[in-house]
Amino acid sequence: MSKLSRTLLLAFAALGLGAASASSYVHYHLLTDPSYSSFCDVNATVNCTQAYLSSYGSLFGVPVALFGVFFFTLVLLLTGVGGRPGSTVRDAIPAYIFAISTIGVAFVLYLGWASYVQLKTFCMLCAATYVSVIGIFIVSGGATSFPMTTLPRRVPRDLRALVSSPIALVLALLFVAGAGTVIASFPGEQASHPAAAPLRTLSDQERAQIADWWDKQVTIDSPIPMNGAKVMIVIFSDFQCPHCRAAHEDYKPLVAKYSGNPHVKWVLKHFPLEGECNSFAPGGGHSAACEAAAAVVLARQTGKAEQLTQWLFDNQDKLTPSGVRAAAHDVGGIPDFNGSYADALKEVRADANLGGAIGVGSTPTIVLDNKKLPAGTVDPAILDVLIDLELKRSK
Repeated sequence: MSKLSRTLLLAFAALGLGAASASSYVHYHLLTDPSYSSFCDVNATVNCTQAYLSSYGSLFGVPVALFGVFFFTLVLLLTGVGGRPGSTVRDAIPAYIFAISTIGVAFVLYLGWASYVQLKTFCMLCAATYVSVIGIFIVSGGATSFPMTTLPRRVPRDLRALVSSPIALVLALLFVAGAGTVIASFPGEQASHPAAAPLRTLSDQERAQIADWWDKQVTIDSPIPMNGAKVMIVIFSDFQCPHCRAAHEDYKPLVAKYSGNPHVKWVLKHFPLEGECNSFAPGGGHSAACEAAAAVVLARQTGKAEQLTQWLFDNQDKLTPSGVRAAAHDVGGIPDFNGSYADALKEVRADANLGGAIGVGSTPTIVLDNKKLPAGTVDPAILDVLIDLELKRSK
């Protein structure tokens, strides 16, 4: 391997490692901090977040950026240690790098197709890793001085040379141990879903006060069918509403508590604060709210409405119409969002019209057994008392 080839390999590997490390940093914070805004999100088209959080952003639960970190680190080790002057395996190093970079090129071509064709998104950090992998592939291929078909016969000899070198052996063990540690410690997708606080226990006096207040509330005329339920909780929500996101997380213990009770029914109704699909919010500034609501309507047909709902709330601060369309395909499994959008919007408008008719003016608004609660996130403990009260009265 010539000095120039070694220098180029080190340069491309360093560039790729820097980009892959930055990608891993961004992906980590996207998983652990829902409010995090990536520095590489310029607009809906130049956007790293959409790439990282899509189904193409991870492989076997491991962010693809980490595979990039491992690949470029391995190339740096092979070139820096094995390719140094005087190394007994110096001439074989380009062939080994060419072999692994062949797999790398196939991988980045697939990711590039996913990003530019499927997601229609340009990720700057991803592009830097693609260029680095292709550069390593070309340089290592040109520097290989013997037929690749002879490489398998060289492996045993080169492994013996590796084991006989204390430095090379230690670096190899550190690489394997480090890769395993990073994968094990990197947060999974569930890290972005912090556990909700357990329900508070209210005193008998507090429960009596709530019951007294509840009896004074006005019953409204709601056309939503009970369908055999004795208690129905209807939540009018907007995926770009911060209080709706808080309610979604806060009510998880409550939903879990009554999930096995056939007499309790939870109903989501859409009330997007956007004039396109809600005539009761003509000046609403939530530009992706209609697309988000329609996507969840369509995701019911694929059985992925719950996953898409969580994704939309987790990425609320950075939702765009194009980002929702991409998530509808990647998270919701919707094959043709644009073709089905108009029909889905009919249901969204019907929900919004219903909300407007019964006096919903902001989100979230809860209607419990035809009584409208004060707008905003109702304390889960209070809502629990009301559900329990209505269940007892229904008997």
